[in-house]
Amino acid sequence: MAAWLSHLVTPHSHDSADKTDTALESSSRGLRVLGLSFAALTVTALAQAVIVAFSGSVALLGDTLHNFADALTAVPLGIAFWLGRRVATRRYTYGYGKAEDLAGLVIVVIIAVSAIAAGYEAVQRLLAPQDVRALGWVAAAGLIGFLGNEWVARYRIRVGREIGSAALVADGLHARTDGFTSLAVLLGAGGSALGFPLADPLVGLVITLAIVMVLRGAAREIYHRLMDAVDPALLDQAERVLAGTPGVRGVGAVRMRWIGHALRAEVDIKVDHHLSLVEAHAVAVEAEHRLIHQVARLRAATVHADPHGPGDADHHAALASHREPTTA
Repeated sequence: MAAWLSHLVTPHSHDSADKTDTALESSSRGLRVLGLSFAALTVTALAQAVIVAFSGSVALLGDTLHNFADALTAVPLGIAFWLGRRVATRRYTYGYGKAEDLAGLVIVVIIAVSAIAAGYEAVQRLLAPQDVRALGWVAAAGLIGFLGNEWVARYRIRVGREIGSAALVADGLHARTDGFTSLAVLLGAGGSALGFPLADPLVGLVITLAIVMVLRGAAREIYHRLMDAVDPALLDQAERVLAGTPGVRGVGAVRMRWIGHALRAEVDIKVDHHLSLVEAHAVAVEAEHRLIHQVARLRAATVHADPHGPGDADHHAALASHREPTTA
């Protein structure tokens, strides 16, 4: 009886075996995607590297360096997916999902290094121009880079959206951008074939700029995750779900955060103060149940029920000086 009463008065969490199985399957699919895309990009970059060696194309070199960097981004992200499968502990009470954000920081550094390397080589070639050889092979290498990146992009984006991994989707969009920079190598080869030797290093600079733009977007996404930012539309949806739950008289604070590729929520609702403890508990459970099933990627919710009434009674007066302001 004591254990039953303790469960009634504590916040409620909707963690279940089904949700655990879903999380494990999501991580497994993410690992498969990363393994296959790592192999595809590595083969693509190695093929390009061979052509760089005998062609001397700095534009192709920049694209090759970036493709190697793209392949390497799968390593920290794969480690993060593997860590995210571990169960929560008494020290890491929310589990290890935040490892994805740390992997994101590593990815940002890798992209930055590839941008610096590509830009340096392009500037050096502008200062000391060299003829580009085997232009047909250079053009072919650019096409290989585009096809490899586009396949990886489609695969990462599709699975990333299915499992709710923003990091995997962002990495897929990154690969798509790289595919178009590979096509830019064709422009460099075409310019050189038409007797404009500076076309190759100039395209190399354009590729460097494209890498920097990708770096900016990736850094912004990781910053949002580290700061626990979520799309305000998710809060609007959660508030509508809560307001439509039978027995809910009002909706208070609603907070969400990403932990890996899953959302967690903490919400306050108001229920009729005449309800019994069991009845108020039932309303909270129903609110939690609806949230988990109607808000995409939400895997756990903690619902706090406050009595609505009587009158203007403040049931948290003792905590007034300790509470943080609610969201604007």
